Amino acid sequence: MRKFFVVSIPIVALAIFICIMLSASILKKPLGNDDNIPKNIENIIEAVNNEDWKKAGNETEALNKAWKKVMFRVQFSSERDKINYLSTNISRLRGAIEVEDRVNALLELYEAYNHWRELGE
Repeated sequence: MRKFFVVSIPIVALAIFICIMLSASILKKPLGNDDNIPKNIENIIEAVNNEDWKKAGNETEALNKAWKKVMFRVQFSSERDKINYLSTNISRLRGAIEVEDRVNALLELYEAYNHWRELGE
């Protein structure tokens, strides 16, 4: 019985760790209406293209809240650099929207969307 536990505990632990490390593509999917990152990005792109800066600011705050929820879920299964890049894009986006800079806002949005797609691959 002791030999069984000595062999099975490390195997089960490794299997659990592998499952956690490969789960980012599943965990980044929205679980509700308030954590849909791609939808938030699309809404912000639309608002920026229409130069509706107030709506863009509100959507950016919603994106930031959604990202914090998703980041909590994927923090163990994604590379830390990819998480930091997306967080940086959101911060820069907030600045671009505050000064109503359409070009930089769109640049950050498309880059953030690219980081989102690569998250968990």
